[in-house]
Amino acid sequence: MKQILALTFLVVLQFAVSCKDGTKKDREVQSTADVWKIDFQDDFETFNPDNWQDQRIWVNNESHCYVPDGELGTREVSDGTLKIRVVNIGEKRPCDNLDKNGAQHPDTEYIAGRICSKNRKEFVKGRWTARLRLSSNGEASMFPAWWLLGARNNESPVQEEDESICWPLTGSGEIDIFEHHGDHMKDEFTTGAIVSLGECDKGDWESKRRNFPATLNDFHEYSVEWDKSDLVYRLDGKEVYRNEGEGDKYPEPMFAILNFAKITDSPMTGEWVMEVDWVKHESRN
Repeated sequence: MKQILALTFLVVLQFAVSCKDGTKKDREVQSTADVWKIDFQDDFETFNPDNWQDQRIWVNNESHCYVPDGELGTREVSDGTLKIRVVNIGEKRPCDNLDKNGAQHPDTEYIAGRICSKNRKEFVKGRWTARLRLSSNGEASMFPAWWLLGARNNESPVQEEDESICWPLTGSGEIDIFEHHGDHMKDEFTTGAIVSLGECDKGDWESKRRNFPATLNDFHEYSVEWDKSDLVYRLDGKEVYRNEGEGDKYPEPMFAILNFAKITDSPMTGEWVMEVDWVKHESRN
């Protein structure tokens, strides 16, 4: 009887050790799968034209004019951060920005900054993150954004032969990581994917995007990552939203955009600044 009990104890002990080792191995596999490698990071010690270029275009009926070379502080790097601004120059002047149909923007007293990593830094899937804050929020017309667009997008600047796909078809898809609509929110941001409706210029802005609270005047990390077939949106590393099954709809290389827009004719008050500490892209090992 003692021999049977001893043998039973030995079998149970071996099983327990085996389970423990298996769990450890599972943890090790999981840990390895979660390791990310940085492909690109800009800490904005200077404005690096190898990473970014100005993007001058008239979209969304925006009431400002995007200007080049950081004119009047619309795009400035100082003290280790990038500042993207909307500036009221006090009187209307001509604007050379064109929409996708070739129409020219009307004269305006507002100028703004918009940069993109198009044909500089473009990546397939992975994870994009920016650490940023706003100088103020909740003001009418205010519309700062941090977002992604497919690298074959046919909007300005068109610099390569394959940039021939209209928004938001595959190759020109859009993912919004951070948007702030000052007209109808304060200390909230919008995040999520634009759903293509299968035709040029036809996208669903509502079904896959949501609003979330954040103290926008403080620095936060805003990111999107591809998790198998899903798109996962994080605030300071914590998941706040997930587009289930949408990740596979964005197989194309994508570039990043940082811009500050003014979207209605409401008067602008104070200084509008989006301050960006850094931007990076990572891939899973």
